[in-house]
Amino acid sequence: MLNASYARADNYESERYRIQYGAVNIGGENSLTSGGYNLSVSLGQNAAGEFQSSGYVVKAGFQYLHSIIPFRFTISNTNMNFGTILPQVPATQQTVLTISSGGAGGYQVTAQEATPLKTLAAVTIPDTVCNEGSNSCTEGAAGVWNRKDSYGFGYNMTGDDIPSDFKNNNYYRPFPDASTKETAENIMTNENVGKNRQATVTFKVNISPIQAAGSYQTIVKFIATPGY
Repeated sequence: MLNASYARADNYESERYRIQYGAVNIGGENSLTSGGYNLSVSLGQNAAGEFQSSGYVVKAGFQYLHSIIPFRFTISNTNMNFGTILPQVPATQQTVLTISSGGAGGYQVTAQEATPLKTLAAVTIPDTVCNEGSNSCTEGAAGVWNRKDSYGFGYNMTGDDIPSDFKNNNYYRPFPDASTKETAENIMTNENVGKNRQATVTFKVNISPIQAAGSYQTIVKFIATPGY
């Protein structure tokens, strides 16, 4: 055992052993000892960063964590075609989001629509408010949407790392509308490393009997961001 009670060093050696630490710390001490154990405490790294010299590069700090999981994001279906929609007959389409992220800070995926569903003549299908009343929904809080006389466009989510307000497949939200400067909402998030995390997005449209006929379109933007 070491006889020194305190040392400012990373490597400890004797004739029989060598203890080598992977970081330069700003402080520490042997705080608890007994006949059977020795508890040491160390604090943070005071030399984080990238350092270079001829022949070597040193990368110190959590931001240089070597990840064996590359960041990857895929969308299984990028063209949602609802075909001919009949009044009070909800139509749905699905896509699967798959993400892998090995960064120390996890990841997040956000969603936002360019506009509500609309024709070239700017006739719109409004974003859903779900069943209204106690079951109404907003861009940041899902609500029950199962009534045939509740109209609009919205989405449901199932799978990994989704918001907890999507309690089952009857819970929907409207997409935030970029044309009115609504902020994109998180739809998948995890603070930890993850591989092949998957969530299914179900798009739903329900129209009233007086909805004008036409070809309605919008763009929904999904952005995946790794954390470090």
